[in-house]
Amino acid sequence: MKAIMIALAMLSAAATAQAEGVKSVDEANVALAKVAKDREATHAEFATSERECYTKFFVNNCLDKAKEKRRVALAEIRAREVDAEHFKRVDSVAKRDADLAERARKDAEEAALRAAQPPKPPKEEHADPKPASGPRVAEREAQHEDKVKRQEREDAANATKRAANVEAFERKKVESERRQAEVKRKMAENAEKAKQAAERDEAERKKAEAQKQAPAKQ
Repeated sequence: MKAIMIALAMLSAAATAQAEGVKSVDEANVALAKVAKDREATHAEFATSERECYTKFFVNNCLDKAKEKRRVALAEIRAREVDAEHFKRVDSVAKRDADLAERARKDAEEAALRAAQPPKPPKEEHADPKPASGPRVAEREAQHEDKVKRQEREDAANATKRAANVEAFERKKVESERRQAEVKRKMAENAEKAKQAAERDEAERKKAEAQKQAPAKQ
């Protein structure tokens, strides 16, 4: 019964830690450092309990309780570790995509400014005694116009691509938040089930004790 109550307390602590989560990269780093210390302390505590169990009469029962306590503690520590690592990964992706979005915005603004400006007039050519100079000027003007249009098309394509990257990031963010909410819900359900099971066990134990004491009173 005591082992069940310990497991219930650990599950409740894990659900609380998961629900609170970390709010910054610094908090995530602090959480990971604490995870390492807690994991080491848990193993050390188990080693001490294991040595004490071999001095008792019911060795196997004592070892089973110590192992169960270690398993529950490590599960709670792992939950905090996953939460911190997940936050750092999401933060890294968010910063990368934010940089992409900022570059896309700047590129779009520059493209709009270039599109709003009239094309530069071609430089005046000095009189060429050769009669073929006229067609060459017209050809250069046409090449310049083609170059400007190609640049505008490339700028528009790049802006569209970066906008698509920003949209994909937003979808990933929403999905990540949905998954986190689902994990919190499941952990809360598991904690509630463990609590109900503990209450049922306690009720059955009291009932059994009452039934044993009834004949004695008669």
